[in-house]
Amino acid sequence: MRATERAWALVQGAFDLHVHVGPDLLPRKTDDLSLAQRFRERGLKGFVLKSHFAPTAERAQMVRMAVPGVEALGALVLNHGVGGLNPVAVEMAARAGARFLWFPTVDAANEVAHLHRLPPEKRPQWARLMEGLREEGLLPPPISVLDGQGRLRGEARAVLKVAARHGLVVATGHLSREEIVKVVEAALEEGVRHVVVTHPDYPTQDLSPADQRHLADQGAHLERCFVPFYTGKVPWERLFAVLREVGVERSFLSTDLGQPQNPPVEEGLALFAEKLLEAGFSEEEVHHMAVAVPTLLAGGRE
Repeated sequence: MRATERAWALVQGAFDLHVHVGPDLLPRKTDDLSLAQRFRERGLKGFVLKSHFAPTAERAQMVRMAVPGVEALGALVLNHGVGGLNPVAVEMAARAGARFLWFPTVDAANEVAHLHRLPPEKRPQWARLMEGLREEGLLPPPISVLDGQGRLRGEARAVLKVAARHGLVVATGHLSREEIVKVVEAALEEGVRHVVVTHPDYPTQDLSPADQRHLADQGAHLERCFVPFYTGKVPWERLFAVLREVGVERSFLSTDLGQPQNPPVEEGLALFAEKLLEAGFSEEEVHHMAVAVPTLLAGGRE
């Protein structure tokens, strides 16, 4: 799979808002500084450093200092490594310069329930890491953002209040459909300016086109990640169909790359653009999803 010059031209100046690179607790394709250098060489603007286990704002600041011209952005993911639904962790991350906040991913109750239905050989590397912590008795119970009556927990709303005050982009992580709907509604109520529905087509979220349209109509952005389609976890045809049904206006492209077996991170957006062009999407539609919306979410201007 290769990207043409046409595809590369369409992603010039783009941000990739979802990458997993080193240093990390898991093997990664590349590291922060090497990725920044490759982004600069390829004409890409920047990326968001996502770690399931630790804050990344300080890493991002070092990248910006070391590789001028590339905007590395920090993030926080509300897994057990930072105390789960912990507003203090959000406050500290925001003060350190984080831009993105993800709700739980690897420790989300929805994600853990899904993993238990998979055979061991089908589980990702991070699942094996978390299982080891669980066996050692170090891991608290999985995190749900809803209480027993299906209402948003107070801790979740407290997190959203902090995020709104600091202008963070809030993403829904690996939550269930019901949790996603409640988080999006509450985030907008609390004044969060930008809300992202994390890979709504992924098997653990599996939001219908109607669900996606409802969330988009409320003002949420819909993230389309390259990895689940590239690896075959989700058919490309599903992506093409949902984009045509829901529309491209509230959708944006990211990669979710960084795994050793997958393509180089810096090539992901161009490869994604190539597939969309082949499927008949216009250059304007691809540019909107690859560059315009991510630039808005990153806090910049084209």
